[in-house]
Amino acid sequence: MNNELCRLTGADFPLFAFSHCRDVVAAVSRAGGFGVLGGSSFTPESLEVELAWIDAHVDGKPYGVDFVVPEKQAASSEIGTEELIARIPQAHRDFVLDLLARHDVKLDADSVVNRRRPPTLPDIGEALMEVAFRHPIRLIANALGIAPASMIERGRAHGVPVAALVGAKEHAVRQVNAGVDIVIAQGTEAGGHCGEVSTLVLVPEVIRAIAPIRPVPMLAAGGIMTGGQMAAAMAMGAQGAWTGTVWLATTEAETSETIRQKMIEASSRGTVRSPARTGKPCRQLRSAWHDAWESENSPGPLPMPLMAMLSQPALTQVEKAADAGNAKARALATYFVGQGVGLVEEVRSAGAVVQQFKQEFADALAGLLETIED
Repeated sequence: MNNELCRLTGADFPLFAFSHCRDVVAAVSRAGGFGVLGGSSFTPESLEVELAWIDAHVDGKPYGVDFVVPEKQAASSEIGTEELIARIPQAHRDFVLDLLARHDVKLDADSVVNRRRPPTLPDIGEALMEVAFRHPIRLIANALGIAPASMIERGRAHGVPVAALVGAKEHAVRQVNAGVDIVIAQGTEAGGHCGEVSTLVLVPEVIRAIAPIRPVPMLAAGGIMTGGQMAAAMAMGAQGAWTGTVWLATTEAETSETIRQKMIEASSRGTVRSPARTGKPCRQLRSAWHDAWESENSPGPLPMPLMAMLSQPALTQVEKAADAGNAKARALATYFVGQGVGLVEEVRSAGAVVQQFKQEFADALAGLLETIED
């Protein structure tokens, strides 16, 4: 395709695939889409390994990285990791251990808090960016809040366009004024951190809001699972689609067998927007985990990054137990999933998903053209 977004990123078909799995990223880019690795899942050392692998397996096709460096959280780079750990109340630790015990999931008290320094802190974000810019990335995105000034500065120095996800038109205005090159308008249907406005409303709102400032290409995100939806978003003025959930049910994805099967079983009403995983509103598969945190005896979710430090070890053990056949653990299992999960019917390869998107996109355009022919 020939639009500004494709020229900026080198994408042939502007289907952007966010994934925590390097295999999905490489497979999508090789198939003609644009893979984006969720870099905040890694340490700087492991991110170097992942990006080197992608470089070797992407066949020279473009790809990008995405980080979560939020503008606001209950910690800063000056706070030590041990101090952060100490901020997690004993009542919250006991609540998690009791919840797991009631579902026959074993986790010792010393392991209930993740002792790794949170990747959302600015110092870790800077270290991750340092790694990313050593590789031939064609896009870098910030997933939560205003893109850090250092990300924009480094992007310009390396000739890499900077994108930012937004959930409201006023956020888009702030991002454009901050200097981002691409805006990703993500509706509430999306998995992960999202706002409250639907994609169908948000896309035209953002386009109108940023038009008077300067020309900035926009990607539509949130609930996009088919090529027809992608065509609809581009008919509204987006220059491509940013997708996530559709890749979680692929053969290459990082998701466990338990999560894949729960996705196939889920309806579009089977998700919840909750802070009970990261500390900020985040859409996931609804499970007994969320029911517990919403109950009367819950101590209440902690702010970011403390909640993620508490939830990650527990939910990792939950998935392991569920995959081993623990039905009680399966009830707790959850993952970052959008409302488009209701359209997941089977597990397919990432390459097959790209090809289906292309065919559905072409069919949708052909159908529209037929309606306006004389």
